Amino acid sequence: MRRLSNLVLLGAAACLSPAPALAQAWQCQPTTYLPRPALELPSPNQVRRTAIAGYILALSWSPEFCRGRERDPAMRFQCSGTIGDFGFILHGLWPEAKGPNYPQYCRPVGVLPRQTIANNICLSPSPQLLQHQWAKHGSCIAKTPEAYFGAARLLFNALEFPDMARLSREPERGTPLTAATIAERFAELNDGMSADSVTVKVSAKGWLQEIRICLDRTFKPRRCLSFSRAASRTAHVKIWRGR
Repeated sequence: MRRLSNLVLLGAAACLSPAPALAQAWQCQPTTYLPRPALELPSPNQVRRTAIAGYILALSWSPEFCRGRERDPAMRFQCSGTIGDFGFILHGLWPEAKGPNYPQYCRPVGVLPRQTIANNICLSPSPQLLQHQWAKHGSCIAKTPEAYFGAARLLFNALEFPDMARLSREPERGTPLTAATIAERFAELNDGMSADSVTVKVSAKGWLQEIRICLDRTFKPRRCLSFSRAASRTAHVKIWRGR
């Protein structure tokens, strides 16, 4: 069992090894050529520099995201199997405020270098997703993309993940699978994490889309705030296992 609460502080993240996160990326091997993403230029009304009160580590369930996108050229790295198959991927490390107006686009940033993309493509298998997270969220957290993605990698690699294939079959055995059950399974595996520090996002049809872990300013798990968007803890959840 790993200790999410024992992570080093963000300032040390720039010194981390750039080895890709592989806990949920099976046989992930980046291609020799990775395209650079498009620059994101937010409109003035999107810029918000509110104080940071905590963080969200958002984990997207890739099999559900990729359903029907397997042949989408824009999603080829994540969904086609070209560089590997994915379970949970890092959607992003997001700064939170005391209320719903979280900080975003805190300063202009450039296009990510190809090396930064290569270092993190197995964590978030989309160059444009990496660019978006750096521009919208990372610009409010760290001075460099290396520090931002280094911190995200630390947090992601500190997690233990439930057996999602087994969880997905619980309803087939007559055991209802709820959002609370999924949160509890994450909490059981990760020391220092409680079920109320995990929220679950589902589609309109009840399929698991995302897990969000609420963190305080020192990156330790904390109770999720009431305005966090999530499924009801009693909501029944289905898990798509993929192709």
